[in-house]
Amino acid sequence: MAIEFLVLSPNIRNLIRENKLHQIQSMMQVGQENTGMVTMNQSLLSLLMQKKIEFKSAFGASPDPDQLNTMIKKAGLL
Repeated sequence: MAIEFLVLSPNIRNLIRENKLHQIQSMMQVGQENTGMVTMNQSLLSLLMQKKIEFKSAFGASPDPDQLNTMIKKAGLL
């Protein structure tokens, strides 16, 4: 199962309050070591690397297929 996990940290709450929703994803990536946040594409990439899902399924579930494609290439899966 692919999941996206968002922690309502003070920084995330501030972005929501200021209606800067487009910055949440990058904040999730920056804060993941401290908070455990995971984006959907990170979760999908992990499942691909573990060979638990196929590429077609991953791209179908991705909120940003272009970003997922970049991540897959960087990970050496393509």
